[in-house]
Amino acid sequence: MHWIHTPAAAGEAEELSKRAGVGPVLAELLVRAGHRDPADAAEFLRPDLSRLEDPFLVGNIVPAVARLKAAIEAREKVVVLGDYDVDGVSSTALLVLVLRRFGLDPSFVVPRRSEDGYGLSRSAIDRALEAGKPGLFIALDCGTNSHEEVAYLMGLGIDVLVVDHHRSKDPALQRGLLVNPHIQGSGGDAAQPAWQHLCTVGLVFKLLHGLLKQLRSENHPVAARIKLRDHLDLVAMGTIADLVPLLGENRILAKNGLRILQETARPGLRALMDVSGISSTQAIQPVDISFRLGPRINASGRLADAALSVELLLSEDPVFSRQTAQQLDVFNRERQDIERKITEDAERMIEDLYIGDAGIVLFSEAWHPGVVGIVAGRVTRRYNRPCIVLGNEGDMAKGSGRSIDGVNLVDILTDCSRHLSSWGGHPMAVGVSLPKIELEGFRTRFAGAVRDHSGSEIAEATLGIAAWLTTDQVHEGLMDELDALHPYGQGNPEPVFGLRGVSLRRRPEVFKVRHFRFWLDDARGRALNGVAWKMADRMPPVGVPLDLAVELNWNFFNDRKLLQLELVDWRPSL
Repeated sequence: MHWIHTPAAAGEAEELSKRAGVGPVLAELLVRAGHRDPADAAEFLRPDLSRLEDPFLVGNIVPAVARLKAAIEAREKVVVLGDYDVDGVSSTALLVLVLRRFGLDPSFVVPRRSEDGYGLSRSAIDRALEAGKPGLFIALDCGTNSHEEVAYLMGLGIDVLVVDHHRSKDPALQRGLLVNPHIQGSGGDAAQPAWQHLCTVGLVFKLLHGLLKQLRSENHPVAARIKLRDHLDLVAMGTIADLVPLLGENRILAKNGLRILQETARPGLRALMDVSGISSTQAIQPVDISFRLGPRINASGRLADAALSVELLLSEDPVFSRQTAQQLDVFNRERQDIERKITEDAERMIEDLYIGDAGIVLFSEAWHPGVVGIVAGRVTRRYNRPCIVLGNEGDMAKGSGRSIDGVNLVDILTDCSRHLSSWGGHPMAVGVSLPKIELEGFRTRFAGAVRDHSGSEIAEATLGIAAWLTTDQVHEGLMDELDALHPYGQGNPEPVFGLRGVSLRRRPEVFKVRHFRFWLDDARGRALNGVAWKMADRMPPVGVPLDLAVELNWNFFNDRKLLQLELVDWRPSL
């Protein structure tokens, strides 16, 4: 792995440190992230809810609010169809909860992977209409490219509102009322509004914010009692799990939402946190959503019915919540076992057949299409190239793809579209479906398109060093200052720091076969403790000058909070 460090321009970090009143390390990180002005740096470090922009600046929010208001006034039947990932599940729960407060009783449907496929399919629509024809049909986290399906609903005399953040393949074909920041213009800064990268649950939050503003201006008694801030726990979960950039309004919603999640009174979330092993005494971090809560919510959609996860988030029944959370935990363990086996098969397949491909397409008749997304992420990271992993579904191959920095999967799949029956997603993550007879043609075209768009063969994986530190700079005061950078995520990655010329004080200690602990001294003889996850097969030598790439975190143990280095990579000092 090639280490890269691009230092801030001479004097910029020092100037910001003085003017903004922050330490030199934090100042360097802010400058390198583009926050050179003290006011901009202060806004980034303190992402207050007061800085959220007017919701009515988002395209089509005005008519969408008007349509929701009309549904409330007429007590219309409303159907909500949300996607089966965390963003779709949290979006559905948020919208249903608020509409219930206004006296509506919206029914909700989540597509079943095995029966309905992805998104706003005809089979999912027909299932949603079994209880009767609604006046308003709302599609969440899907529907932007479902032109025929939206037309079908409208042909039945049903109004359709789509709230979605997926990219459109052809905006000219759009039907119905669409709230999508990538399609509609805005009344604000058209270049890059702060809400540009909201995922669907963030857009639902903006829509409901607009609804409450409108109804409060009319002195609606219910609107005055609803505190939208209390629902930010759902917004934070969907935002962090969906891997959208944690910048602008995403950062504001995620940071404040994590605080609400920490204190949430929802029985379903509390039960899910319990089975996930999340301590009530420690601050919840994005990693808790990404690797604990999110996978359990996703597991029901991958292996069963994601409506179970929506019901958990909506439930006020502690007994139901506890039983359902335990069921999701069982699904998650089953998913992990399946994914582990598929990952092993996928890595063997790459080594034997596709190690030279710039972009990799994998398929097996034995693979479950509902669990291949995480496998795609794992092999993409290991081999540092875009990867599509497909499972078996009758005559079709279905699955997910993940990409690397600098390679936009939306552009890549546009070039491959003649081989695909359906696809959609984001630059870094996509869902794909194609006839099996198209597999070889798609594999060849995908690898070629990656080469065309990347400009050359995929380069060696790189590791960005945020700043070089001396061991004396690693202390609790620095940790307290770095806390203002949270939450880390897409667009605001956790900083990796470099330590030059350090030596381990004794042989590392392996634990649980795959990990090891290590210790080193600073210039004053103070011990620094570290851990390396899944690196026991690559332990550094003792007594030799080393460069370490580390993340700095707190380790909570026996009611104590200890500074801990987390090893990312090491190399002999040059």
